[in-house]
Amino acid sequence: MSNKIHLSEEQIASFHKNGYIGPITIYSPEEMAEIWSAVRRQLPDRSNAAYPSDSYGAATNISNYDRHLDINKLSQHVTNPKIVAPVSDILGDDVLCWRTEFFPKYPGDEGTDWHQADTFANASGKPQILWPGETEDQFGKGTLTVWTAFTDSTIENGCLEIMPGTHHKMNYDENRSMQYQSDIINNIEKDGKSRGFFGYDYRDLQIDPDWHPDENQAVPLEMKAGQCVIFWSTLMHASYPNISDKMYRMGFATRYAPSFVDIYPNTDHVHEYGGNIPLDKFGCVIVAGQSRNANNRIATHNLLGNPFTPLSV
Repeated sequence: MSNKIHLSEEQIASFHKNGYIGPITIYSPEEMAEIWSAVRRQLPDRSNAAYPSDSYGAATNISNYDRHLDINKLSQHVTNPKIVAPVSDILGDDVLCWRTEFFPKYPGDEGTDWHQADTFANASGKPQILWPGETEDQFGKGTLTVWTAFTDSTIENGCLEIMPGTHHKMNYDENRSMQYQSDIINNIEKDGKSRGFFGYDYRDLQIDPDWHPDENQAVPLEMKAGQCVIFWSTLMHASYPNISDKMYRMGFATRYAPSFVDIYPNTDHVHEYGGNIPLDKFGCVIVAGQSRNANNRIATHNLLGNPFTPLSV
């Protein structure tokens, strides 16, 4: 495997200090446009999707989950060596992908609240990922998110923003509850910006109710189509509102962890964002090495019957 797609020692040190690295180019803009054009045409067809269309409402973010399990180009994306190699440099030789999500932002859409996620119990109320020895009330490492710009991502159309180095301390308690309210979407302004969290108010999880994220620490992550950023989910991150007249922004997040972690422990259905999804067709994808946890559901093939090929590191 070419060293060009692996991280240098300096890059790894920077990642551990700052909690993120990028932008990293995965595809040329032309390659990304071709992939996104093909994927976009296939998204409406849910005949082979892992989750039935009647399990969620039209506004819920659950509808964007895990299409890498039934769309070949997305299956290829999650196992792309240009992504898996640097992820393995950080996580080790045995790595799985446990979730993917589309994050569209259309003209007029609000920005996303500042947030951190460790167990991903923030919306469901139940841990979805646990590292060995981690409990529901003990801070862990979360997941490694690779956020790829499927379109150009700018401040004007709602790019990501992060706070470097904030992954060492959780400012939110995911054991607290948030109430899903579809009517607050695009209707709340916070610190001068239109911000929300897919029908929730993430401030409800603040450990200190009087604390405010320090916007002076914020760094925008503008990216060209085909570029990605890799970051810990425990890093403080958010996004700008889309204030453009006609430019939509499409991001695609792939979430990775060492294959020894617990994924969806003791869970058959995920309830969040105003809907619920059954996990009978769900499986983690081993993208490097092998599975190290017999409790995890593993998908060796996507739902079209095509094999997932792990990277040899």
